[in-house]
Amino acid sequence: METYAIAAFRSRQAVFRFEAMLNALAIENRIISTPRAVSLGCGLSLRFDLAQLPKVLAAYDKDPIPNLIGFYRVESGQGGLQVTPARRP
Repeated sequence: METYAIAAFRSRQAVFRFEAMLNALAIENRIISTPRAVSLGCGLSLRFDLAQLPKVLAAYDKDPIPNLIGFYRVESGQGGLQVTPARRP
């Protein structure tokens, strides 16, 4: 089983802006396809280590980016993906 966190946005521009913000803070992340359980949005999300969630939330709170759908905890295993909200806007 693998567990990680994602930030899902309604626009690709917001994804790229948040990616740049996290990169500037040396928070490892990557762009992924948004899981189906988070059905709204532009189809892209940022994936990052769940342990980094407090730092990611602090970065977002310091400079909120419009179009956030929410932050989610994702568990992948034999039963597929299980997505639960970690925080919504």
